[in-house]
Amino acid sequence: MFNPEILIELANTKMPFGKHQGWLLCNLPEPYLNWFHRNGFPKGKLGMQLATLYEIKLNGLEYLLKPLLKK
Repeated sequence: MFNPEILIELANTKMPFGKHQGWLLCNLPEPYLNWFHRNGFPKGKLGMQLATLYEIKLNGLEYLLKPLLKK
C-alpha cells in the first residue's frame, strides 16, 4: 500500500550535504540526481528519497510534488 506521507516528506526535506546542501530535494537538478544514479545513492532513508526523486523526475512527474510544498 502506498503511503502519501512519503511524497510530502520528499517535497519538504532539505539536502543535508554536498554541492546543493540546504536545497529542497524536489528542487535538486536532474544532473545531480543522474550522478547519484550512476555512482550510487547514499544508504538509508536519504538514498531511498533520492532514488524515488530520480524516478519521479525521469518520468516527468515533478508536478506531483509542487502542491505538497509547505509554505
